[in-house]
Amino acid sequence: MSRSLGEWLAHAGRLHPRAIDLGLDRVAQVARLLGMRAAAPVITVGGTNGKGSTCAMLERVLRCAGYRTGLYTSPHLLAYNERVRICGEPAADAVLCSAFEVVEAARGEVPLTYFEFGTLVAMQAFAAASPEVLILEVGLGGRLDAVNLFDPDCAVLAAIDLDHAEYLGATRDAVGREKAGILRAGRPAILGDPDPPASLIAHGEAIGAGMLRLGVDFGYLADRGQWQYWSRRDGGIRRRSGLAHPALRGRHQLANAATAIAALEAVELRLPVAMQDIRRGLAEVEWPGRFQVVPGRPLLVLDVAHNPQAAAALAESLGEMGFHPQTWAVFGMMKDKDVRGVVERMKARVDCWLAATLPPPRGARAEELEAVLTRFGVGDVKRFASPALALAHARGQAGRDDRIVAFGSFVTVADVMRAAGA
Repeated sequence: MSRSLGEWLAHAGRLHPRAIDLGLDRVAQVARLLGMRAAAPVITVGGTNGKGSTCAMLERVLRCAGYRTGLYTSPHLLAYNERVRICGEPAADAVLCSAFEVVEAARGEVPLTYFEFGTLVAMQAFAAASPEVLILEVGLGGRLDAVNLFDPDCAVLAAIDLDHAEYLGATRDAVGREKAGILRAGRPAILGDPDPPASLIAHGEAIGAGMLRLGVDFGYLADRGQWQYWSRRDGGIRRRSGLAHPALRGRHQLANAATAIAALEAVELRLPVAMQDIRRGLAEVEWPGRFQVVPGRPLLVLDVAHNPQAAAALAESLGEMGFHPQTWAVFGMMKDKDVRGVVERMKARVDCWLAATLPPPRGARAEELEAVLTRFGVGDVKRFASPALALAHARGQAGRDDRIVAFGSFVTVADVMRAAGA
């Protein structure tokens, strides 16, 4: 009897005793049995923050240029299908179930992790759809991530900071060393961090990757209502002026947009795009949960920021909004994240904290979040059993001109999105 997508996902989650077990041996073994390879140009996107937005921009521009695209990202917000997008649309259940069946038949007794299984399923689904370009987001790190099994024609690294320290290390240099694993000798490498770790640069130089750096080889200049992209080309400076700001909100999205354009320039001989495609793609791009503003009274802001760097960007974006008498925070995080660092960067932007418990085993309890907030001098924290309940309280108490911001985890934002019908 064929399985539903939910049954396949439950099955994939039971195969390996650990949720995360970095390494390429298992996934490579099954890929070999499947004869799996990328039959289209591959753009691999890694980093700590901004990689999902960069992927979305690449996909939208390439779609505007008429290309058949395959986009693999993680995690998802509301439905697993979001992780596998074919020609701009989430893959249908039937497509994913068919791919699961093929991978399962080849797997034998190999205990793939949930992410490894999902990566092979995505590539199998893409193979059946014959895309002209693949955009693959790295799940965790880079060197040992399942996505790194597939050689990129262009590797992109967005902003790099500390996260997943138990797997990637507790310093930017350690993190950079792991992220650098997606670079390839003789292939372009687009570095979208203005201050990349020395370990990343050293690795790229050692293998002969064609590194292009934000602020050195390409960059952007912001102005009111528009911006300019520039890059060094053929001994001179190439400029693209009068660009409208990306549809994704926040000043940090200009760095992601510049990084995406640099990647497109790096592969333009194989995947040419016109300037009008870039303009239209950036104007139309959508990526839920990234400073997503839901209209209404009070205003609702959704952001998956779950580490200090992302929280700092969120705080900056909130500061650039119009005046709101009070800001209510629906706040839920995973206990293995840097809760203190996130609170420190957001505390000046929030007036009323609503701490929400997230599901075990990784989710932090509201009491644990309250303890951190108290150490930062926040005196009145209200606790809730879920983000949805916290949202209901905020909507009942906030003034019409206030704003509510839900952040701290994909799980937090997803629960609020469901409750709000966003």
